[in-house]
Amino acid sequence: MTRLSRRGFLAASAAASASLVLPARVRAATDGFALTATTRVIEVQGRAATVMGLMNAPGGLGLTLDPGQRFRTELTNALDIETIVHWHGQIPPNAQDGVPNTNPMLKPGETRAYDFAPRPGTFWMHSHIPEQEIGLLAAPLIVRRPEEVAADRQEVVMFLHDFAFRTPQEVLAEVTGGTAIDHTTMDHSAMPMAGGMGAMSGMQGMGDMASMMPGAGGMSGMSGMGGMMGGGMAMDLNDFDFDAYLANDRTLDDPDVITVERGGRVRLRVVNGAAMTAFWIDLGAVTGRLVAVDGEPVVPLSGTRFAAAPAQRLDIEFDLPADGTALPVLALREGARERTGIVLAPKGAAVPKLAGLSDADHPPVSGDMTQELALRAATPLAARPVQNGQMVMLTGAMQPYVWTINGRTWENRIPVAAKSGERVELMFHNMSMMAHPMHLHGHVFQVVGVNGTRFAGALRDTVHVPAMGSVTIAFDAGEAAPWMLHCHQMGHLASGMMTELAVSA
Repeated sequence: MTRLSRRGFLAASAAASASLVLPARVRAATDGFALTATTRVIEVQGRAATVMGLMNAPGGLGLTLDPGQRFRTELTNALDIETIVHWHGQIPPNAQDGVPNTNPMLKPGETRAYDFAPRPGTFWMHSHIPEQEIGLLAAPLIVRRPEEVAADRQEVVMFLHDFAFRTPQEVLAEVTGGTAIDHTTMDHSAMPMAGGMGAMSGMQGMGDMASMMPGAGGMSGMSGMGGMMGGGMAMDLNDFDFDAYLANDRTLDDPDVITVERGGRVRLRVVNGAAMTAFWIDLGAVTGRLVAVDGEPVVPLSGTRFAAAPAQRLDIEFDLPADGTALPVLALREGARERTGIVLAPKGAAVPKLAGLSDADHPPVSGDMTQELALRAATPLAARPVQNGQMVMLTGAMQPYVWTINGRTWENRIPVAAKSGERVELMFHNMSMMAHPMHLHGHVFQVVGVNGTRFAGALRDTVHVPAMGSVTIAFDAGEAAPWMLHCHQMGHLASGMMTELAVSA
């Protein structure tokens, strides 16, 4: 692999790094903008690496839109392979959702137009082909609210990813043992499940069924094992040991150092774009206020450490140290010692040297539902009767590496049926020894139950379902179309943990 000098790397990447902190009015054009799926070169641990990227017109990563600005873009595929890009958390018409079950693949050299009214908040965009998402074909997508523009605080984006020097194909082959499916040849010929698992009007009284179910066998040999469940069983963590963990494309040996105002206030927008890694976001001695998750405002929750599963986003507000010292914001890999992060530093502040390994393993994010149970939506769903209640079973094991929804992989799926406009409750019941970040396309849902405890939780688009546990979500079914429903851990998705929410008129 060709090495790139530090000076050459910095010159080549200046625009990309700056794109994460420039004001919105500089980065986003008034009437539209262009995006390009392409390759780029970054430096990781002193080595040059060619990765993918979603580049904006100025040559940086990602987009920030002003309040009221439409998502009006032309996406060009400058790769030599087909791609498809999903606008994660946004609710465009299904024909613009960027998924291969209902949208045609974007051929090399092809340009496609998108135009819809975006939802405000912290979102991201990524390829819906697992190998390409592992290969860093992803970027932040920030849509600002008027009150955020008017607020006296600095906005900072921390975009997280896991990285391997091996090709994404090699990573998936090692993780899945060759069970990955071809996501470029999808169809949606499967029929919806008539009635699902039956109307479950008594769902809220079912409690946590995990205690009655046997554990999944054959799941061993995973790095980072040792996360303990309530009964003393060890759950499985971390399917793959990546070579590095990135924050804004960089590691802690050369972190992204962002200039901030001494004693100022920051709104940190964290996007966990990692393919297979959950993180703790650690503010050190500073107490922050979690004010939004997955783009949706929540009743502020105070703390110094917050959990982010793959595909989830956190908006955290905090005040910088009054003495002008630099503040590292770290992302700690669950169940392991690796960490990454950024440094917020006033002018003239000494930037600390930070090791990429902690002294001890970090606790599991998976299975720790304390944060989820404490979150409350700032504006919850309107109360109305549940018209469609179903259980969605999540199963799988490491040997063989196959992960399923309702006992089926994508190829033989039976979609979950719903009618447009009805109030739906889905209980994700996880029968495996791994947690699953479950993502529903085209909808915002409210978390209304965890392990049998009912509550009016956060609005989300991705929820972490603990090993041998359950999470219940509620939403109003939207556009009549087949909407993707899947685990956002790329190894699990690639081996079959994906179905559709089939919404009919």
